[in-house]
Amino acid sequence: FTLSPNHPVIFTAGRLLCYLLLAGLLAGCGAAATSSGSNPAAAPTQTATQQGVPAPNPSQAATQPPARNPTPTPTRRPVPTATAEKQDGLPTIAQDKLTPEARRTISLIQKGGPFPHSQDGIVFQNREGLLPARASGYYHEYTVETPGASDRGARRIITGRGGEFYYTDDHYDSFKRVVMQP
Repeated sequence: FTLSPNHPVIFTAGRLLCYLLLAGLLAGCGAAATSSGSNPAAAPTQTATQQGVPAPNPSQAATQPPARNPTPTPTRRPVPTATAEKQDGLPTIAQDKLTPEARRTISLIQKGGPFPHSQDGIVFQNREGLLPARASGYYHEYTVETPGASDRGARRIITGRGGEFYYTDDHYDSFKRVVMQP
């Protein structure tokens, strides 16, 4: 009994060997790419034996505990204050410095209404991109009454799902984060 090179068993075994070699090559490429980073111009790294350090004995590897990474040093972050600008870079305004109409709108928002305008509570799209980028539906807008105006006027309170309040008195050309009083 002899097997020719075209026999299905030999053909399948050869194919399997090619797959294993290709997988080994690709795995080696991934390890090389990981060790040298994403910069293709970076110099190749040396193995432990090329650096003069003896390679670890595989039988000892199972008994030695894994090397520990040093504990990272915690980063100190500033504590926000009532007058400090937040990370969004917007100026702030204390709630008690808002107009009486803006404070009244915030009170209505906190009570859940009723609101004087049918548009109050609709989704604010943040098309101007001045507020921090969030998913659609995150922000909602409410009218701040403008005494003497025949329409809704330009003043609004914008709320975020995270509990934040923003005030604009120029119909979305600028915003201030409202610092809420306890």
